[in-house]
Amino acid sequence: MERLRARDASVVSVLYDMYSPALYGVVLQIVKIEETAEDVLQEAFVKIWNSFESYDASKGRLFTWMLNICRNQAIDAIRSRQHRVNTKTEDIEGPQVSGFSAAEFKPEYIGVRDIVDNLNPEQKQVIDLMYFEGLSQSEIAEAYDIPLGTVKTRARSAVKVLARFFKGRA
Repeated sequence: MERLRARDASVVSVLYDMYSPALYGVVLQIVKIEETAEDVLQEAFVKIWNSFESYDASKGRLFTWMLNICRNQAIDAIRSRQHRVNTKTEDIEGPQVSGFSAAEFKPEYIGVRDIVDNLNPEQKQVIDLMYFEGLSQSEIAEAYDIPLGTVKTRARSAVKVLARFFKGRA
């Protein structure tokens, strides 16, 4: 700790050797892709080094502080555009909205985002994250600390509301 406070750069490799396996495991559980987990861990250690002065031993252990930094970096990574491009969204289980094939496309469907704004806040959050941000239901549950079943229920109820709206406009 004293060497970290004194900004002794050689202590970073000791810190890395001691904690990286456990931290990497946590990051990998969140991001699911080894290459991304390695990048996130590296970025997290840079952040740990650059922000060590903000660590307060009276508030918790060093490992816990580092774990929170790694977890936050991993969540930021899965929210990033590049990660969304590299992963696929899970299908919604339950009722599906019909009428969205290319042959049946209607120009009025372009305003879907405006329609989604009319959902209740919990439904809107899930639909925004799934369809406009590209996160899977599992990723939403992890990132927002919501039970997976709750995420699925919100998604299903939102799809039902949207299906009724689109049937009324067809």
